[in-house]
Parts: sequence; structure tokens; C-alpha cells
Amino acid sequence: MAVEQKMRQQRSDKKRDVKPTIPIQLRECIYRLSYITDKPVKDVAEALCEFGLQSKKVIELLSDKFRRDYRRENTFYLGDLSRPSLQKSNIVGGKERITIRFTQTTYEQINSLAYALDVTVSKATFLLLDASVRNTNFLNRYVKESLSTHLDEKRMRELQQILKFINDNNPYEEKITWMGLISYLYHELKGNGKNVNQSIIDWIEKQK
Repeated sequence: MAVEQKMRQQRSDKKRDVKPTIPIQLRECIYRLSYITDKPVKDVAEALCEFGLQSKKVIELLSDKFRRDYRRENTFYLGDLSRPSLQKSNIVGGKERITIRFTQTTYEQINSLAYALDVTVSKATFLLLDASVRNTNFLNRYVKESLSTHLDEKRMRELQQILKFINDNNPYEEKITWMGLISYLYHELKGNGKNVNQSIIDWIEKQK
């Protein structure tokens, strides 16, 4: 009986693979996040989707595409079958497939979103990723929290001071975010043969 219960638990905890086809630009963004935060691509993509499912802003961005009703916590979104289905909409430019592994709970939530959008789970995952990655507040927080797990407090303070210096002396009006800094670091550090943590530490030392 105990063995049977354990097997049922293992089956319920097993992750589900989803392989959405996404634009090259979106793939590059996810791979940059993966490289700088030193986390697997599938984990970064999973975190983006889980955030999107819980974000009111992300769901509202998708809601004008709902063909069927959708409920998020206490908010009810009305679907409209007269809206065009996005299932056959083509991705402009280059595209590639990535693999993401979801818990059963997250998979079911994406399945519900797919039903509301009237698309496959794979297509819904792409739309969710695309909407989530546009939320700069989440990306900045995710990058900052990820870096803080790899760098000590002293290095994080130094990195923050560098970011502040860049913004204080930026001749342009646009403020450089953590994500913007990470994009810059990605190009500076990639391919130098060192691990990410040491590369960032060496880069910080050069800025002093």
C-alpha cells in the first residue's frame, strides 16, 4: 500500500515537457538570462511562465485575445468567439523550438489559458513567455535576486554603485535597468572561458 502511494506521488510530481516554437529574439533573451544568472534555460523559461500566470498585468495583456472565458483568482475575463484565433498566426522572422518542463499544477494552469485563447498548450506557452518577458519590473527583480545568490554583499553593493554611476552619468534620458546592465555584461563576458561568477567579479574590479 505504501509503495503504491509512493508511486502515485511520483507520478503526480512528474514534470510535463512543452516545446513551444518562439522567435529568435525571444530565445536570445531567455538564453542571456540563463547565461548571466547561471541557471538552465528551461528553469528561466519556467520561471517566466509561472510569473506570467500570477501577474495581473500579463493576463490583462493577453485578455483581449481570449475567445473563451477565463478566471484568474477573483477576476473573470469574458471571451469572445468573434476574435480571431492565434493558433495559425505565423512568427515573423527566424524561429526556434525550446523545451520547458512544468509541474503538473503549472501545466494545468497553462492548459486553462490555452483553452481561453483557443490555441494549443505549446502556442499558449509562447504567448505567455512573450507577454511575461516584456515586464521589466519582473526581469529586473529576477536578475538582481539571481545575482545576489552568486555574489557576496560587497560585490552586489559594488555592482549597484556601478549601475548608479552609469545612470548618473548617462547622457541619454533612458535609465539603464538591471536587465540593461545584464545585456551589456552578456556581450562583454560571453566566450571568455571563465565561469559567470568570476567573469562578473573580474569585470567589477576593472570598473574601480
